[in-house]
Amino acid sequence: MLTTTKQELSQIGCFICLLGGNAFSNLKAITSMMITIDTTVAAPIEEVWRAWTTPDDIKKWNAASDDWHTTAASVDLRTGGAFSSRMEAKDGSFGFDFAGTYTKVVPHRLIEMEFGGRAAVVEFTPKDGSVFIRESFDAEDTHSIEQQRQGWQAILNRFARYVESLR
Repeated sequence: MLTTTKQELSQIGCFICLLGGNAFSNLKAITSMMITIDTTVAAPIEEVWRAWTTPDDIKKWNAASDDWHTTAASVDLRTGGAFSSRMEAKDGSFGFDFAGTYTKVVPHRLIEMEFGGRAAVVEFTPKDGSVFIRESFDAEDTHSIEQQRQGWQAILNRFARYVESLR
């Protein structure tokens, strides 16, 4: 198995730059990985969009497991607008803020965002009274790829169950 340090990748990026390429974008492509998850929600796009973008709704579904919850959420749903969610363990042992900026918003279709030097894209595709949601995000280097995939998928599954329970 070939392993490469970030310093070695940086040197590769500088070499690419000398050859006329864009070292930073090439290096980012080399060092980052996108993870993609998806689900289908049995509800109209208007209900799905509202639940995804309304702070009161977000607080009801945004957790990977029953021992976590979102205690606060804010949404300024426009390109350049900010979002944040405060996620905490229900026993008070740990919590963190998930916050960033919307970089593109197409109502009922697409949300792109950046947070902490990472990016995510959420696509909403209505079909026959349901909505297919595909969410892709930059992996971070604290947790394994599989832990990240499972955690984000658990939240997305919880979102689907929440929206469907409103019907």
